[in-house]
Amino acid sequence: MEVLKIATAGSVDDGKSTLIGRILYDTRSLTDDKLEAIERTSKQKGFDYLDFSLATDGLVAEREQGITIDVAHIYFSTAKKSYIIADTPGHVEYTRNMVTGASTSQAAIILVDARNGVIEQTYRHFFINNLLKVKDIIVAVNKMDLVDFAQDKFEAIKTEITALAERAGSTQNITFIPVSALQGDNVVDRSTKTPWYTGTTLLEHFEKLEAQDVYEESVARLPVQTVIRPKTDDFHDFRGYAGKLYGGSLAVGDEVTVLPSKTSSKIKDIYFFDKKYSVAERGTSINVTLENDINISRGDIIVKASELPQETKQLNAKVCWMDATNLVVGKKYFIQQGANVIAAKVASIDAVIATDFSGETPATELKINEIGKVSFKLAKTLFYDTYAVNKTTGSFVLIDPQTNNTSGAGFIQ
Repeated sequence: MEVLKIATAGSVDDGKSTLIGRILYDTRSLTDDKLEAIERTSKQKGFDYLDFSLATDGLVAEREQGITIDVAHIYFSTAKKSYIIADTPGHVEYTRNMVTGASTSQAAIILVDARNGVIEQTYRHFFINNLLKVKDIIVAVNKMDLVDFAQDKFEAIKTEITALAERAGSTQNITFIPVSALQGDNVVDRSTKTPWYTGTTLLEHFEKLEAQDVYEESVARLPVQTVIRPKTDDFHDFRGYAGKLYGGSLAVGDEVTVLPSKTSSKIKDIYFFDKKYSVAERGTSINVTLENDINISRGDIIVKASELPQETKQLNAKVCWMDATNLVVGKKYFIQQGANVIAAKVASIDAVIATDFSGETPATELKINEIGKVSFKLAKTLFYDTYAVNKTTGSFVLIDPQTNNTSGAGFIQ
């Protein structure tokens, strides 16, 4: 069964957790005890409706304040596919949490309160999804019940975000859906209160998305996660290289280059567990063998000989800073690209980027939750693609060698 990963984004009280809870309720994905707990707590709070946000907000502080603080991952399935939804917080001080949730998602829901329209946080959430190049974005105009399902409110938001996407040069697929998470209109079931809307419901849109389609199609990259050496009687000399294939396909007989050694070979066999394949498509986890023995270890990358990446010891990237300690020039970090780790030093901080697409300002440091342009000097050569070409080899995390904290996320330009 296909698995689709979806991130949510929206300002405080826009209804993200309620929307997810409604999806779980209408798809009958809530267990009986969970539903009973929601009904009981809703009555205790004096609500005349079910508080579906209780289905996702697990922290005590979240329940007390009625907000989302941490990223919660929610799992549910339909007859067609399985879903993982990352419920991310809307506060500006939790921008790093939203980046974390969206970084592995194939689609994103941006909620907009129909009463308030597009606000500063909407710009921020659109900016992050644009930065991460999430392929499919659904703008859910929520709380339509509080504006009497007025079409002009919906159209005004649609016009403003469409203009924002054009200003950002976005190439993403953007879909607009009017919903009421509380009442369930156009979430799972089609609403009779929006006769002017002829599009799909939220769940119908999810069901139409093909997981293979939302994986980027570019150059083939196979980062080696582990070397398979069974050393059994049947497979005494077997040496396979396992990892997840990104960007493009690999086929038996393809001429490949192993990086960083730049050694050449050809693909001999492609395995998925105990089955052999002649071709492996992007997005699949595989184990390959090569025609000649090469010294390959975890962190190396297998690429087609005709699709070599760029190489550098001076790296320029956009960085989302996640650490309470500011990023400053001269500080040393480890850059981790997949399983590959390289020592690096901050050479310069060139600018802080405004998340409302209003421009850049010169800077000498990056504070927590800020996004900026940063240059690094590397201890050894890094093989990379730009993030626009391949997300896997175009992104990295920064690890503080003193605290071992994941301090930032980088996107190579």
